[in-house]
Amino acid sequence: MVESHMTWDLIPGIDQQGYGAWAKKAIGSVLQSSGVIEFRANRNLAGSPQILVVTEWAALSDWANFAEKVWPSLESEGRSFFTNFSTVLWGPSPVVPQPLHPPK
Repeated sequence: MVESHMTWDLIPGIDQQGYGAWAKKAIGSVLQSSGVIEFRANRNLAGSPQILVVTEWAALSDWANFAEKVWPSLESEGRSFFTNFSTVLWGPSPVVPQPLHPPK
């Protein structure tokens, strides 16, 4: 399993409807990609970066295929709406390879 964390800030004064349309298109493209397990999006409650998108992939090769074939055109379009873009890939911890939950 691989998690991709993409973050960015919205450019002040952008067309919010245009950004919403771009976001719907991007989300649809992610969800149709081979190997995607989950998509989550969050807003930072304390500032920058403003947006966090987390995608979970079955394998690093699935993410790499998306990053090489699908994301470049989406990112190019998205650059009219956002700045300070960053991607970080995460894999399972050898110490805690599965999620832990408090006892019930």
